[in-house]
Amino acid sequence: MIVILKSNPNRDQLESLISWLQDKGITIHTSVGAAHTILGLVGDTSQLDIDLIAALDIVEDVKRIQEPYKNANRKFHPQDTVVHVGGTQVGGGTLTLMAGPCSVESEEQVVAIARAVQKSGATMLRGGAFKPRTSPYSFQGLGARGLELLKVAREETGLPIVTEIMEIGQLPLFKDVDVIQVGARNMQNFDLLKALGRQDRPVMIKRGMSATYEEWLMSAEYVMAGGNSNVILCERGIRTFETYTRNTLDLAAIPVLHRLTHLPVIVDPSHATGKAWLVDPLATAAVAGGCDGLLIEVHNDPAHAKCDGPQSLRPEAFDALTGRLLALHRFLRTQEAAE
Repeated sequence: MIVILKSNPNRDQLESLISWLQDKGITIHTSVGAAHTILGLVGDTSQLDIDLIAALDIVEDVKRIQEPYKNANRKFHPQDTVVHVGGTQVGGGTLTLMAGPCSVESEEQVVAIARAVQKSGATMLRGGAFKPRTSPYSFQGLGARGLELLKVAREETGLPIVTEIMEIGQLPLFKDVDVIQVGARNMQNFDLLKALGRQDRPVMIKRGMSATYEEWLMSAEYVMAGGNSNVILCERGIRTFETYTRNTLDLAAIPVLHRLTHLPVIVDPSHATGKAWLVDPLATAAVAGGCDGLLIEVHNDPAHAKCDGPQSLRPEAFDALTGRLLALHRFLRTQEAAE
């Protein structure tokens, strides 16, 4: 349920309303906009009399929310959420470029790539320390050692780090990670999502391989219900009947999610396609579609990468791509401002 207040509501009446709602076990999320203030009510709102609330002098309108996701719902929070990470951000009109190797292999490798992508315009370093692999015989990542190497790269460049967590027991190792990534296979690991809701760091949730928009948003809701509102959604392709590409990138997710939720939406064209030559056109399409950022795999020697070499760009290819992406983003922002 949302309660839309009139402009400049009487403070005493507002405090009385909030106190009354809280006494009924309702959690209240306040969103202050240019014209209205919205109270988002979470809990058993079936006991509340809509007509009684609507009759209050300070209330303009009351609406029930049918969707099961409340905190993530744009109706609760009309303004876009901006997730601040170090000295940069995701959302708020920026195009955030997160780039780096699929997996951390050595200090020399990750530091060199971090320096290269930073020079090209990336503002975050992505890299896998723990790797979920389909085969138990594939390279599983360097684990805790990989996290330490990511921190070395952060010290060398100042780039915040984004890396994937596999299970709750790893949380102590992630206390210095800037953005904790929840992979597609863990999107509905509800115990992990609940635990991340109690953290004070941003969480990036990748879409499950066969997840609907609502299922994806409910995963975000798990984190937000725990008190952590800094959630980023990442479209990384879904499983369809097509086998030519690794997955099928759902670019419709960008405008759909921007309509349904206030959370920032980024796109991973590397995992979506599994082919380096497709990253450029799909990243361009994602920017044209209004994404808030991109997650791109970059490796200095893809042919010998321990993980996902075929979908990784060389640093020089990433550099050429970012120039075009940033120019396109600036052009689109200029066009929006002129309308």
